[in-house]
Amino acid sequence: MDVLQLDVSGRPQAWITAREAAVIYASDGVAWTLGDPMQVLRGGIQRATGRQSTIEVHSIIAVRGAIPSRAWRQSPALSNHKLFARDRQVCAYCGGHFAIDDLTREHIVPTSRGGHDTWMNCITACRACNGRKGNRMPEEAHMTLLYLPYVPSLHEDMILRGRRILADQMEFLLASVPRSSRLHT
Repeated sequence: MDVLQLDVSGRPQAWITAREAAVIYASDGVAWTLGDPMQVLRGGIQRATGRQSTIEVHSIIAVRGAIPSRAWRQSPALSNHKLFARDRQVCAYCGGHFAIDDLTREHIVPTSRGGHDTWMNCITACRACNGRKGNRMPEEAHMTLLYLPYVPSLHEDMILRGRRILADQMEFLLASVPRSSRLHT
């Protein structure tokens, strides 16, 4: 399982391994923790006492120090995996739920007509609907969007990355996800 790394104000930064977290613990870089300890890492044995050193790694750690504020203003990177997860593997045109292999990234405004490869211009479509729409606008193809695209928040993006997320990590992330998000359904 991975550890959710936050900045000191509680904004998610990254998913890191327990060993990477242990380095932060050992260098006194952890400001605070949440969740239960998820793993105990064992180190060397002290000669004087004969005791083995241990580090309890929590599932959520906040790291001391500042990060550039502009990093939090950028949109998350768009990928098919995250797009399909955002849209819950539901075709925006027919409403069917499909396996990932049967889905495509559909550009509402086709790229050949000036559309961009952005969160706000991309939706999930099944192969049949994508082929039916082709290089047309939805209204030209007489197709209606069943839901609208949106740019995922930072907290949603951490969920959409598709990792195995522990219950306390999911609870923390969902607490900052808008109620209107499809991730609450």
